[in-house]
Amino acid sequence: MIALSFSGEEAGGKKLCLLQRKSVSQKHRLASQSGDGCACYSEPGFEKNRLQFPQLALRRRLGQLSCMSRPALKLRSWPLTILYYLLPFGALKPLTRVGWRPMSRVALYKSVPTRLLSRAWGRLNQVELPTWLRKPVYSLYIWTFGVNMKEAAVEDLHHYRNLSEFFRRKLKPQARPVCCLHSVISPSDGKILNFGQVKNCEVEQVKGVTYSLESFLGPRISTEELRFSQAPPGNSFQQQLVTKEGNELYHCVIYLAPGDYHCFHSPTDWRVSHRRHFPGSLMSVNPGVARWIKELFCHNERVVLTGNWKHGFFSLTAVGATNVGSIRIYFDQDLHTNSPSYSKGSYNDFSFISNNNKKGIPMRKGEHLGEFNLGSTIVLIFEAPKDFKFHLKAGQKIRFGEALGSL
Repeated sequence: MIALSFSGEEAGGKKLCLLQRKSVSQKHRLASQSGDGCACYSEPGFEKNRLQFPQLALRRRLGQLSCMSRPALKLRSWPLTILYYLLPFGALKPLTRVGWRPMSRVALYKSVPTRLLSRAWGRLNQVELPTWLRKPVYSLYIWTFGVNMKEAAVEDLHHYRNLSEFFRRKLKPQARPVCCLHSVISPSDGKILNFGQVKNCEVEQVKGVTYSLESFLGPRISTEELRFSQAPPGNSFQQQLVTKEGNELYHCVIYLAPGDYHCFHSPTDWRVSHRRHFPGSLMSVNPGVARWIKELFCHNERVVLTGNWKHGFFSLTAVGATNVGSIRIYFDQDLHTNSPSYSKGSYNDFSFISNNNKKGIPMRKGEHLGEFNLGSTIVLIFEAPKDFKFHLKAGQKIRFGEALGSL
């Protein structure tokens, strides 16, 4: 048996050696402390890896996120955003505490493929319904949207082979008498969203929400076609549209609900000289959505007809909406709306003035002009003398043929 023993001097030296090693270890620890306050141990390799690994992993992950394309990030957050707004009691709000942010409601709505949905709805509208199914389907639509079939030229529901024919039904000849006493009449059935003078090159789509006049109509057309005023280039777009001294520019916005009569007519006697087609989104133009999305009418697909009436510049714009990608102008067979592909911000121009027709397309007040496939919006922008007055109230219901305003 072997016995080990240390003398008092040797035991004291052992303690001194251990204290010195502990002091050196503390010095190494303090010396290797980084500038951002994170301590890194230089001697124990295991402890070093354990403390640095989470930081390296986090940095690597952040680097991957920064390199990820925006569409990929948007795609990943799209389902979560829907759940965030749909689930009750803020079920997904804890995610916001770790850095996740939901898309805004406007951005989420704009990401919906409304053009594709509208084309699918258009195909569905063309499907011929069996005779036995027509009355139940149309009766449900009549009950939902309050359609007055007593005004229809054909009241028998079995007559309409598909939904498209039912939407574009004609009225009885005396159902909408045209007012002859006033200079401008309503081009369609609908609800008055806004009206008045155009101010500061801005037009109100609903009360308190405006859009740019130039963005809506597009760049001015050549003076040979519309006889714009020869105003200096420095003048505003609104001033360039006014052709006669002392006149003002007016606007009126009419919303067509799904249950309204879907055709629109000429609001006055005028000549159409130019058509401009803006491909675009097909978001809903319901007044609630119009208050929600700024410049909604400038985003949506629309057909702008411009020309002249007895007081100067006159324009009628048919604005498309969800499930209303099809806008038809009766005298324009070359117009094709809601095409599968388009360039954002682009537009197509067509002139009705030619060598054989130097005056454009004459339109009489109340004459058939075009039609929608469902509900949508008509925007009138025109020039008139300062004493022109509207006979309207915001929010009122109006029918085709009734007076909008007069001098």
